[in-house]
Parts: sequence; C-alpha cells; structure tokens
Amino acid sequence: MTDRGVMPVDWEARLDPGRMLRERLQRGKDALAASDLDLLFVFRPEDCRYLTGYRHHLGPAFILGNAVVVLPKGGEPVLWTMDYVHCRERMPWMSEEQIQPRANFREPIGMKRWAAQVESLVGSMAGKVVGVDLWSPTLEKELREAFPKTEFVDGYDSVLMRAKEIKTEDEKECLRIANVITEAAFDAALRFMKPGVKECEVLAVAWQTMTALGSEWSQCQNIVTSGPYTAPYRRFTSDRIMRNGDLVIIDIGACFNGYYGDLTRVYVCGNVKPTQEQREVHQKVYDAMFEAASIVRPGVTNADVFAKADPYVLDNLGHGAGTNPWEAPFFSPASKDAPVTLKEGMVFNLEPYHGTPGVGGVRLENDHIVTADGVEIYTTYPFDERLVIDAHPLDVSTGRTRDTQPIVGMG
Repeated sequence: MTDRGVMPVDWEARLDPGRMLRERLQRGKDALAASDLDLLFVFRPEDCRYLTGYRHHLGPAFILGNAVVVLPKGGEPVLWTMDYVHCRERMPWMSEEQIQPRANFREPIGMKRWAAQVESLVGSMAGKVVGVDLWSPTLEKELREAFPKTEFVDGYDSVLMRAKEIKTEDEKECLRIANVITEAAFDAALRFMKPGVKECEVLAVAWQTMTALGSEWSQCQNIVTSGPYTAPYRRFTSDRIMRNGDLVIIDIGACFNGYYGDLTRVYVCGNVKPTQEQREVHQKVYDAMFEAASIVRPGVTNADVFAKADPYVLDNLGHGAGTNPWEAPFFSPASKDAPVTLKEGMVFNLEPYHGTPGVGGVRLENDHIVTADGVEIYTTYPFDERLVIDAHPLDVSTGRTRDTQPIVGMG
C-alpha cells in the first residue's frame, strides 16, 4: 500500500487501524513471551499507545503517570489514564476493567496506591521479574518501596524495541501518510519563503498546513534556519529575516496516527543562482545520503551504512522512526563498536550534514524502509535543482523540475 487515500473505503485495501492494533499488541506479547520477564510496566506515552491505541499528549513535557500500561505474560494489557471515562466510551477493544483512573505519581502516596491496584488486577508481584521502559533514581526508589519483593530490569531495549523494530504493513502506511503530510507542508512553506520574511513565518505556514491535514503533533520543534546559522548548524527556528541568496535548511515532520514523518531539504532563498561553493557543499551531502542508502538491505549493518556517509555526518547519521520519532536502529560513530544488523521491515531516516562558515551548511534527509532485497525510499520531495551538480541514480525527482522556475516564493 502506498499513496492511497486515508479514509476507509469498500473498494480498495487501505490502512486498517483495527488490524494494526491487534498486530502491534501481538508483537508486544510475543516479545514478552520470548523473554525471561513476567510483566512489563510501560510509562512512555508512545509505548502505551503502541500496546493499546491510547492517544495522549505528545508534548511539550513528559509527566510520569499520565499514561501507564501493565502487560502480564499471557494476559491482556491494563491502561491507567486521566482520560479513563473517554477511553471506556471510545476504545471498545478494551474492557472496562482494562481501563483504570490515572496512576497519580505526582505525590509519593500515588505509587503505593497504584501498586495495590496492580496486584488486585494481575496478582501478587512477589518474586516476579518486571521489565520497565523508563527509569530514573526517583522512579526506582518508589518502585522498590511499593514492590519490595519484585525484581526490576530493562524492558525497553530487551522487549519493547524487539517488538517495535519491525513495522507491520499498516505501520508502514501510517509512516508514508505522515511523510505525505510533511511534504505538503514543506511545499507550502517553500512557496511562501522569499527574501524579507522571517524564519518563524515560514515555519508557521508549514505548521498550519500539517495541522490542517490532520497532523497530531510534530516530529520535533521543527527547524527553519538560514544564512549564517546553517554553518555552524543552529537547530531551531528564530526571528531572523531571510535574505536573497541565503541557504535555508528546513527540517520538519508531521505526525499521523502516532507515526512521524521527517524531511529535510535545503533551498536557496529567492530566484537567484547559488554560488559554486554552495553547490559543492550540497553535492557532498546529497551524495553521502544516497550512497548510504544504496547499500541498505537485510544483513547489512548500521555501521556499514554510517561508513558510506562518513565524514559528512553531524553527531549521527540517522535514526529509526515509529510511534517514537527517534527509536532504533541508530546510525552513529559508536555503531562500529556494536553493529546492528538491518532486517526487512525496519524503518529509519538518514540525514547527513556538511557546512563551511561563510559559505553555508546543508542537511538533507530521506526516509527508508528495508525491503526483502533492498530499500524503499519513500521520501519523494525534490531537491533544489539549482544546487544539484550530478544527479544520483536513486534520486527519482531531479531532472523533472530543472527546466522550470524554482517554486521558492511562488505563493
């Protein structure tokens, strides 16, 4: 499935949210069954959503206890949420007993009260091994006091990420739709962008477009950075007024049904030619991104992919995406010390960078799905062809807009 409508219809197979819920939960159950753990305590909102479908605040701050799921081995998940009345009304795939009032951890007594509820619903915790997806000294202290005879271990990397690292077909479709929304927002922002407007005005157009198309939130704070702020790279949006000939990095991402798009391109502000130095910087990054993608297939490691883009990397080359916009696999200088083998169904972004102060910086980003025999690059938005010197064979967009005026500032 790809490039289809988002509404359910009777004449075509499309995204099936019910199937996605069932398959995600089953993957979580299977990963838990394959482990030595007895239960999972899940505190991250995106992990709670993965297991139950519960949608909650995605930002700007994490509040422990706003969404909690307990998944016992061989059992069904139990959700604690402040929105329990809403959820009981609108989440019929879970019973009333599976949806409980919020575990209020803001006060110390909250953990003790929640512990009693857990044991009343899933049985005694004495002697059990519980995996936890989030950990802090305070949380550890409170958990050990509330469950003194329980052993707590990592449940995120060892269980949840083993479930989440391979995406189902419906998850892939959510990611593609999130990317389509992101590309529409990018296009609207480019058409608005021109000399004399502020970076934050360009971002406002992108944000409005994403929200109007159904985006739930944003992959990050979103970045529009221009001119001297592209090298060294400043990763946030400001009130700078853009000038003719500036390189402008736009890095944005919509969220559809809990899944994130992530797109970065660099365009020249105004209808002018870039300098040769700017074109050379762009070409290095452009080549690094596609050369890294060219070797992606099952059996290749994240270290192999990173090496193809090195040295045009800013801290890391990329990251996985799903209900968390930054999840495994990761691509960093450390990957060579503990390489991860890529598998069919993994999804990730590659985003190399290179910059020269006084010339400008370039960051580009595409989204990828590992297929049975290679890679699907599901980002299709074109590059600024004024900056492309030689088109790469994996680039399906360059050459289609070269004979037209750039869309920057066309309104």
